[in-house]
Formats: sequence, C-alpha cells, structure tokens
Amino acid sequence: MDHYLIRATIIPEVIKLIIQEYGINQEEALEAFYLSATGVSLADDETGLYGQSPLYIFGLYKNEIK
Repeated sequence: MDHYLIRATIIPEVIKLIIQEYGINQEEALEAFYLSATGVSLADDETGLYGQSPLYIFGLYKNEIK
C-alpha cells in the first residue's frame, strides 16, 4: 500500500519546523530534508516512518544533522 497521502500531510509540517528551527527558506528546507536519511526513510513504506508524528520525524532529522 502506498502511503503518499499520509506523507503529503506530514512533510509540510516537518518543513515548517525545519524553517523555524534553522531560519532557512522553504526551498532550502525541502532540499535538506529530501536529501537526508530521514527524508529517504520517510519515502520508504517499509520503514513505517509515515505512521509517526511530524514532531517525531523532525526530532530524527535534528539528530541526524548534528
């Protein structure tokens, strides 16, 4: 089953959090997230990450880029 609709609601929230936390624009935030391991994992249905909250996913992203 493709979970694109769930991701379509999660990703904008994660991007907003990245913009707020790092003071970058939307394009930079999208690129940074999609190129991250967290972004790749979210795109993979096998990980089940799509079932987590945007805050949880943002936390993973923050830990990854430290």
